[in-house]
Amino acid sequence: MSQPDLFAPEVLAKVREFMSTGIPFNAVLGIVLEQLSKGHAVLRIPFRDELIGDPFRPAIHGGVISALVDTAGGAAMFSVVNLTDRCSTVDFRVDFLRPAGKADLIATADVVRVGNRMGVTRVTVMGCDPPVQVAEGTCVYNVRRGSPSDNPVG
Repeated sequence: MSQPDLFAPEVLAKVREFMSTGIPFNAVLGIVLEQLSKGHAVLRIPFRDELIGDPFRPAIHGGVISALVDTAGGAAMFSVVNLTDRCSTVDFRVDFLRPAGKADLIATADVVRVGNRMGVTRVTVMGCDPPVQVAEGTCVYNVRRGSPSDNPVG
């Protein structure tokens, strides 16, 4: 059985919906998949007051930024494997460069390498107002090859 084309409009719409609402934690954070192409993903978290971790600055919680790094890296990795494969985080590192203020966050992720069992992505997180880099990260994923019956969006 052949794999569906991940970038076909109808499949991409399902992937976008799955990333935003099919993963409960992503839905809580409000993560939106904005772009997906082979080896590349752009995700956004719209700002809301509940995401603030330091009310004195105010600044978005580092855990929110970390989750965005991991999710963006996973989306980029998802774009280079089969729809039936599973990717799980083995390790990730986040460097916080400056506080993320009261603005949307945009994460841009690119696949560095993917093999039979492991993949690596690099992620940049920008605050939107003003546009400034707030974090960068590197993610390592375990890739488990699946079968057509495992398709999460089909």
